[in-house]
Amino acid sequence: MSIAADLFYSTVAARETLHKRITPSDDQFDDQQTRWNDLAAFLRTRLKSDTNLDTRTWLQGSYKFDTQIRPWKIGAEFDIDLGFYFEWNGAPAQGGYSPEELKSLVQAALEDYQSDAKNDATCVDKPKERCCRINFKPDFHIDVPAYHLDPDRDARTLATETNGWEESDPKAIYEWFKKRYEEAAQRSQLRRLVRYLKMWAALQFPDDERPSSILLTVLAAESLQGYSVAGVADDDLLEHAALVIRRRLERDYAVANPVNGQENLNRLNDDGTQKLIDRLESLGAVASRARLSGDKATAAEIWAEAFQQFFPMPEDNDEIVEASSKGTAVAAYRFDPQVEVVAIPRQNKDRSWRGLNELPKIPKDCEIAFTLTNRSQLPAGAHVRWTVRNRGEEAGHQNDLGHIAGTDTTVSRHSAYNGDHAMDLTVYFGDRVIGRRRIWVRIQGVAMPARNPKRRRYFG
Repeated sequence: MSIAADLFYSTVAARETLHKRITPSDDQFDDQQTRWNDLAAFLRTRLKSDTNLDTRTWLQGSYKFDTQIRPWKIGAEFDIDLGFYFEWNGAPAQGGYSPEELKSLVQAALEDYQSDAKNDATCVDKPKERCCRINFKPDFHIDVPAYHLDPDRDARTLATETNGWEESDPKAIYEWFKKRYEEAAQRSQLRRLVRYLKMWAALQFPDDERPSSILLTVLAAESLQGYSVAGVADDDLLEHAALVIRRRLERDYAVANPVNGQENLNRLNDDGTQKLIDRLESLGAVASRARLSGDKATAAEIWAEAFQQFFPMPEDNDEIVEASSKGTAVAAYRFDPQVEVVAIPRQNKDRSWRGLNELPKIPKDCEIAFTLTNRSQLPAGAHVRWTVRNRGEEAGHQNDLGHIAGTDTTVSRHSAYNGDHAMDLTVYFGDRVIGRRRIWVRIQGVAMPARNPKRRRYFG
């Protein structure tokens, strides 16, 4: 087994793994399912009445593929694709409705649904080229593309805003993906690979330069063509995929839809595709360095360059970080960071908690300062990285599992969620880890009140 395999994925549900941290929780899945079921029922009734056509809905995209990832930062959203189908026999042009008219009907229905405050919908966006979008609080939206469905031929055509009818069959590509592997375990591993690539892309690319979910899904599936995944750990599989996908894109920027060879799934321009190739090369280099690092803690720090706060450390699973038999860990950690920690309640600055490399349990709403006290002993050319890794239900519900906190020798953060969280300091010399320190931040209870709070007014 490779060094960091069980930090990528484990069958033990309690373990903190990359896959666990990037996957929506059961409660988040349930919340989404409740909402799209309700919206789908409303749209079927409303649009059948508007058109006198038979209608149906079909989930598609990452939710259907079971490759959805959680939002990678506060403000990002879950994405659900709910295809809406207007049925009539024959060609799209024989139905009596233009694509623009059908999209307008969907848009109007979504606006009426959003106008009902009971539905928790915050707004409906202006129509997009290939779908309409409705947003829900707290953190997801549903895209609703409109299709013509010829039930006799089981054929689908997408209604677009300006390009008329467009050949597009989400069911066909889903069936193609589902049949990539016969064994359930291998299909699950492919889905995990897609999730890793999607979260990596979300963290490494600006929104307007990010490769699409369907592009990454097809590239991931094709990268395993003829490759037996049986017994291959997820970190090794990701390294293989990064290499194969990079070489494939270097040969040809175009990526054909596997069920419609006329459609190019790569909508990045040439510069964007070259950036994808370059970052895939960097991902492969990270994977190689992690594999050769010699101990799990160092491998985890290296993988965190690609996955940032989402990649767990061995300490997240209460493991003892031991040096390898070759002693490489001892050589790697030649700098021992010493961190002073001070927590002060925002509403009661006369109170404080202090510690060296540790912190007593504190309440919410504290300012916490972390200072590298032996910074003068850093080797010339060394640099540091602080990473917040949040855990627990409160942080998970807010999709705030942490962030890169800074690269100075002092950083400050706020205690916002109950639970056991960590501030991790990593010291680098070039691209080599030479020191690391974890400070647990255990938060319990409500914020400490002000020392002299204002008297409450009571009303009868």
